[in-house]
Amino acid sequence: MSGAPVRKRRADADRSRVAILDAAARILDAQPEASVETIAEAAGVTRQTVYAHFPSRERLLLAVLDRLTERTAAAMDAAEPDSGPAIEALLRVLDAAAAEAGRYPALLQRINALPVSAQDDRDRHTSIADRIAQVIERGRATGEFDDGLPVDWLVAVTIRLAHTASEERDSGRMSAAAAGRALRTSLVRMLGVR
Repeated sequence: MSGAPVRKRRADADRSRVAILDAAARILDAQPEASVETIAEAAGVTRQTVYAHFPSRERLLLAVLDRLTERTAAAMDAAEPDSGPAIEALLRVLDAAAAEAGRYPALLQRINALPVSAQDDRDRHTSIADRIAQVIERGRATGEFDDGLPVDWLVAVTIRLAHTASEERDSGRMSAAAAGRALRTSLVRMLGVR
């Protein structure tokens, strides 16, 4: 029984951490220069609690990015990557990722401007790349996709194409429909869809 109070404190700390990260995502997307006090108030905690979890604003932003990455991975899983033709599954997974990321466009732009090593960035996005790789590997195994290029290359290019489609749409240079068609056409050609 001596472990019960420790577990309760840990559960409380975990809930506070999640509340802080979710509040920070909402607040900082709308108000990039919002104070820690504003974030704490939105999360229902004290400023000291925010600093106990995240000693600097940069650490808070990076933790928010990790939280958004977790949520994106969950959305990709919910998009049924193992169902239907592989190209359709891949597009569903990418759409789910884009929809989740699109909830906080200003915040993600700001976070992506933070200085992060290439290795840290790759590590942070491993769960996203793994989900895309699984769909590509499934398409190759069933003969739907050509197997002439390395999977890691295909994953990297798929991510870049999806980002480019989002950037073109968000900038207004392409309509959402045109960006979606361009992404699909590019993926079909790159993956050698049969």
